[in-house]
Amino acid sequence: RREQARLKAGVVEEDTEEWQKDAHFTGLERVGGVDLSYVKGDDSRACASLVVLSFPALEVLYQDCRVVAVSAPYVAGFLAFREVPFLVEAVRRVQQEEPQLQPQVLLVDGNGLLHPRGFGTACHLGVLTDLPCVGVAKNLLHVDGVVRDELHREQVRSLQRSGETFPLTGTSGKVLGMVLRSCNNSSKPLYVSVGHRVSLGTAVRLVGACCRFRIPEPIRQVRPRGWGGR
Repeated sequence: RREQARLKAGVVEEDTEEWQKDAHFTGLERVGGVDLSYVKGDDSRACASLVVLSFPALEVLYQDCRVVAVSAPYVAGFLAFREVPFLVEAVRRVQQEEPQLQPQVLLVDGNGLLHPRGFGTACHLGVLTDLPCVGVAKNLLHVDGVVRDELHREQVRSLQRSGETFPLTGTSGKVLGMVLRSCNNSSKPLYVSVGHRVSLGTAVRLVGACCRFRIPEPIRQVRPRGWGGR
């Protein structure tokens, strides 16, 4: 908890890059996606993956997948300590081996500020790499009074078209993230939250701009076929 609190102090919840301030993201050329996918039936072996896509064309420029031995135990609320070191290594490799292809922003299959202590995987990875990061989750994490109750389900049903959103506001009054309908062909939403060096509004716009289907392409392309998730 002390280490998590120490790292959390470094989170920046605002836009820091010029491309973030442009309506069309002019200047953004490379968007990364990261994920740790476990061998089915074996939570001690996983593939740590990084993919870098061009923007706005969303074509794969770089892929890296390394099988790793995961030894740290799973503890609820501290998943990043188990997974992020491998993702940091993947980012470091592209920065060292193919610096012209290093991502300008990372989409993380997980949460950022939408976390019991406001420091999910996207925040953790962002602080350690000092890259803008966005948390993109497929399921709602119940924190600060935010739950998937009937009111929440009604709000989700009210999202009729791609790009429509509503905020996730905790009982503390803090907006923890945004619920986004990412495409017209799927009524299942995404849960977008700030990771590091990006505002929530920019994070939502970026995720929407990266979606051809429900899941944004940097995350959809990163998971090796035949591997499981968390």
